[in-house]
Amino acid sequence: MLGLPDLSSMSLTLVIPMVMAVGAIFLALQAVMSLFTTAQTQRIVNQRLQFKERFENTNEAMIELRKSRGLDELGNFAMPLQWFNQLVVRSGLPYQPARWFAMSGVAGLVAGFAYWKLAGGVLTASAIACAIFALAPLIALKMVAGKRLAKLAKQLPDAMQIACRSLEAGHPVATAIALVAREMPDPIGTEFGMAADEVSYGMSLTNAVQRMAERGGDPDVELFAATVRLQEKTGGNLTELLKALSSTIRERQTMRLKVRAASSEGRTSAMILTSAPFIVMLAIHLLQPTFYGDVIDKPLIQYSFAGLFTWMFIGNLVMRKMINFKM
Repeated sequence: MLGLPDLSSMSLTLVIPMVMAVGAIFLALQAVMSLFTTAQTQRIVNQRLQFKERFENTNEAMIELRKSRGLDELGNFAMPLQWFNQLVVRSGLPYQPARWFAMSGVAGLVAGFAYWKLAGGVLTASAIACAIFALAPLIALKMVAGKRLAKLAKQLPDAMQIACRSLEAGHPVATAIALVAREMPDPIGTEFGMAADEVSYGMSLTNAVQRMAERGGDPDVELFAATVRLQEKTGGNLTELLKALSSTIRERQTMRLKVRAASSEGRTSAMILTSAPFIVMLAIHLLQPTFYGDVIDKPLIQYSFAGLFTWMFIGNLVMRKMINFKM
């Protein structure tokens, strides 16, 4: 009735191959999905375990992992500028400064050339290219480090729960930290794993945890390190301390989400106010190309645009201060 074939009139010699073909297609799709799932699982494995698979012993893997994070062989910050070294380490990216600045140089040249073609002004275009070349790596590292820091803080309560279960089973603290390193993905799996490796090669537990807090840069990780140090000096039930700390961290994260929800209106207003001038300028340029094209090469217009962008930048900083609540 709906245009479907009458199966009763079809020969079994046709039905059976059709059923087998559908089954083969289903199995093929399932195999492909299994491959993608396996690949995703491999990506989830933390960076430290990947390094351990590539090297013969743990010591070599630990040293190469430190170097890839911007640390020296002993795990200390190796760069003269400590704030930049901390930013590189907390981003979790492989330390490749030549590649970073090459990419920012290309982006700066493209942006400067585009401004020179559209608006004119060699000095302004050169200033834009130099600013992007110098600031783009720092901005990108800061954004990546911020996302990694947020993920680290989100994973910390689960990691502490795993450590608590290991301690309740009678394992020492170092074994509990190593268990977290095996079970948790990045970023917290790698951070706990580096601490476990340092303990295995003779470093004290308090120093290893303190280094992990310095690499992570999160206040909750600092609190975890302080708890471990306090328990080692004064004694007490570390399991109960970690359970209470995990509960406190979860409550703080819930409060952060409430604050973020309360400030969402301000963030949306900031995005609209920032994007509206560019959308209007683009619409005017598409509808009436001569509106800006006839006067864009005038020095007064160029200075006006520079002042406009500067004022917008200041306004965004003010709005960010208004909606950025610290906890």
